[in-house]
Amino acid sequence: MKVTFFGTGLMGSGFVRRMRANGHQVNVWNRSAAKARALQDVGATAFDDPAAALAGAERLHLSLADDASVDTVLEPLAAVIAPGTWIVDHTTTAVTPTAERVARWRARGRGFVHAPVFMGPANALEGSGLMLLSCAQAQHDALLPALQQMTGKVVHVGEAPERAAAFKLFGNLTLIGIIGVLGDVNRLAAAVGISTQDAFSLFEHFNPGQTLPARAARIASADVTRPSFELAMARKDVRLMIEEARRGGFELPVTAGVAALFDAALSRGEGALDVVAAARIAT
Repeated sequence: MKVTFFGTGLMGSGFVRRMRANGHQVNVWNRSAAKARALQDVGATAFDDPAAALAGAERLHLSLADDASVDTVLEPLAAVIAPGTWIVDHTTTAVTPTAERVARWRARGRGFVHAPVFMGPANALEGSGLMLLSCAQAQHDALLPALQQMTGKVVHVGEAPERAAAFKLFGNLTLIGIIGVLGDVNRLAAAVGISTQDAFSLFEHFNPGQTLPARAARIASADVTRPSFELAMARKDVRLMIEEARRGGFELPVTAGVAALFDAALSRGEGALDVVAAARIAT
């Protein structure tokens, strides 16, 4: 199969190398041309002109920076991309622009699907990790064999074309939030005179991530009346964290946001409910 790939940074180059290992002909283009030419060592064909790179391609894959970069690259090519060429965008993009983009390309008679990934460069190279896909079932069925060669698992998250963008942001918000929490743990450790390495050694034995599916399920079910951890007691623990950090000269910015969330729930009289009550959307 002949494939064109736009965007040969760390992720894109891993995908291209994987495609070549699977025996596909791959044309590549990147705004920094040297990154595209570096893939000639695995038999990819590098182009300075993105329009020329599209010749004969059955699929066009993109791994770019954001919504603006996707539109900047694709819009000038609207008349060049053949009607039979699938456009598969792996870029992390926002929900509303993604819906608008798919509708625009659909009106042009082109098949455009969004397929963001939870993968690092090593995953792209070895074909492991998780890819999200939101599109009509027929499009999913047509593309699935090719996409499965790129990743360990493809999850169809619905037919609305923007849903994959939303789910990608859900996942990244969780990952980024964990970094924020670890920053507060680091500050609290410094406040009480414990090294970062020593503090983080806790997670060799205690994996709080194991509780995430159960907590999420409880939030989704609104099952908060049989608490395993009362909101009032959780708020007390948050107070202890903030006070102890301040004694050592540190603020906990992420924890302060959680405290505000808890306080709003307490003001609604939810102190005796499970702590996840604070995560519900108040009505």
